[in-house]
Amino acid sequence: MKKKIVVLSGAGISAESGISTFRDSNGLWENYRIEEVATPEAWNTNPELVQRFYNLRRKQVMEVFPNAAHVFFRELESHYNVVVVTQNIDDLHERAGSSNVIHLHGNIRYAKSSGPKQEAKYYPIEGWELSMNDLCDDGYPLRPHVVWFGESVPEMERAVETLSDADYLIVIGTSLNVYPAAGLIHYVSNSCEKLIVDPKVSELPVDSSFTSLAKSAVESVPELKKFFGIDSLRS
Repeated sequence: MKKKIVVLSGAGISAESGISTFRDSNGLWENYRIEEVATPEAWNTNPELVQRFYNLRRKQVMEVFPNAAHVFFRELESHYNVVVVTQNIDDLHERAGSSNVIHLHGNIRYAKSSGPKQEAKYYPIEGWELSMNDLCDDGYPLRPHVVWFGESVPEMERAVETLSDADYLIVIGTSLNVYPAAGLIHYVSNSCEKLIVDPKVSELPVDSSFTSLAKSAVESVPELKKFFGIDSLRS
């Protein structure tokens, strides 16, 4: 039986493909305050603005490509049982070929109802643009399949269960500042071997039980290959 690797990925891995990170140093996302575009209240106040904002984010996602780190996790599947638990709303892990991806915060390539049955069905979006006239089966306008601040995280329970029997945990590209996702590192067993990858790893809230790589996601790939005993992988 293959050993199980769970990858907890964040904005840092997608940034190396050219996707802007969720929050930069001035607290804005693409020049908008988070409260204007990433809360249920924002949708209720100005749904057209929110829809337009995510249309542009979706367009950006569709214009970039998976990088070497995304590809590495896909290739690991030849040797391990790999589950990616991502905080990212892009689909770069899937486009790299990863077969088991849990999206904690949703997937911007999909839409869902803006009504009371939001998790009942997800609708794939053709192209990058979603209109306020695009309706779900229950008649409500479609909104991005994104978990906003103040909303529950539907996939949290599944992620916790996935982590509970992991042999390895790789934390990559996340500052571990956004909860409840950041708390997932505490659900692995005592026997789980843990690695964390980040250029500023010394500033992250982890203890000495983690093996630390102070590198970007892409830069870490050669060392991760050595760690898992893989000399070369198909690209």
